[in-house]
Amino acid sequence: MNIHYLTLFPKMYDGILNTSILGRAKEKGIVDYHTINFRDFSGNKHNKVDDYPYGGGAGMVLKPEPVFNAMESLELDDPRVILLCPQGRPFDQKMAEELSTENDIVFICGHYEGYDERIRSLVTDEVSIGDYVLTGGELASMTMTDAVVRLIPGVLNREESHQEDSFSTGLLEHPHYTRPREYRGMKVPEVLLNGNHKLIEEWRHEESLKRTRERRPDLLE
Repeated sequence: MNIHYLTLFPKMYDGILNTSILGRAKEKGIVDYHTINFRDFSGNKHNKVDDYPYGGGAGMVLKPEPVFNAMESLELDDPRVILLCPQGRPFDQKMAEELSTENDIVFICGHYEGYDERIRSLVTDEVSIGDYVLTGGELASMTMTDAVVRLIPGVLNREESHQEDSFSTGLLEHPHYTRPREYRGMKVPEVLLNGNHKLIEEWRHEESLKRTRERRPDLLE
């Protein structure tokens, strides 16, 4: 998989894309990351990428030319092009699974007040990571990248690691325990210590249901 980021701040990606699971995925040759500063494609001597909105109003709007030119420079065949936007489809685990099968993903990371509307003609998906507004799309694209890349076969050491994650089964994940067996008066449930895998799976399923009912009843609906 190749993931491309159209951004005004490529240095923001240096740490996260070269660290932990994302960095190991790159080292294994499973994923490659490409940051493209679309200011380099502004086409004007001042490298200006924004302008005042027609009709007036607060803030500045991203011009179409830099983004169109940057997209065309990639010369990709049928990429998934994602516009990070508070108005977009909410990002969730289902979409992460869907994106993990793509060959090329392009994130268009905006800044300023908004996008020139014509930029939307380039995209396949408009996506939001929550009902709030960020300064730019970079952090959202990093969040989505982390959620997507860990699902690609070969990235995690154990494939089943993500199969029981919260939301993967439609429920929140069950509680986990490790040593010591008792800590400050809090004990590991006996069912996890008896070696009966059938009972353990039943307990985990019941705990997932209980936790989902308490914290996210909307998922059960």
